[in-house]
Amino acid sequence: MNARLNTWAAIGLLSAGAPALAASTVDLAVNGLITPTACTPTLSSGGLIDFGKISQQDLNADKGTRLPRRNLTLAIDCDGLSRFALRMRDNRDGTAMVNSEIYYGLGLDNAGNRIGLYSVTFDPTLTVADSHGQIFGTESTTAGLAWRMANLNPIQVGARSYLGFTDIQGSTSGPAALQHLTSLLGVEVVIAAKQVLDLSTDVRLDGSGTLELVYL
Repeated sequence: MNARLNTWAAIGLLSAGAPALAASTVDLAVNGLITPTACTPTLSSGGLIDFGKISQQDLNADKGTRLPRRNLTLAIDCDGLSRFALRMRDNRDGTAMVNSEIYYGLGLDNAGNRIGLYSVTFDPTLTVADSHGQIFGTESTTAGLAWRMANLNPIQVGARSYLGFTDIQGSTSGPAALQHLTSLLGVEVVIAAKQVLDLSTDVRLDGSGTLELVYL
């Protein structure tokens, strides 16, 4: 009898000490939401800003040269009320002479030098939406998890930040649902100092960016 008990006790100890088998599967989830509404952004002049020919004599030798500010009209039309934000993708990534999410490149000259940069600024005071009397700008650096207090300060459109619009001043709830919005975007261009450019041949400004509408 004691021998039988000792045998079962030994089996129990062996079972308790055996390592648990590792799981051989893992779950993957794909989430999303298909919205019934759609928005279409458009820019005046086909989104093209052309400075024509610029003489090298008009460029500063040892510092950047700021070109006259140009404006483009942005219109966003949705087929229903939608919450959305904007961000910018630089199609000449890595060519801006300053490394920042609010500056975009103008390409490289024949020697591989960075030609300059440009920025795009949204001004709430130059923006109208639906029947709201005033639109305020808000911004998120956390992909929409948290929003800056909405106000009337100009905001430079960023590559990693969301730019949103609301009719409630001081709100931190993010963009309001809108259907039609029109705004004047300011585009500012800076050419690099003449001494760092290869001006032995023509240098073509080759800035290209994509304004992306993000549904929230």
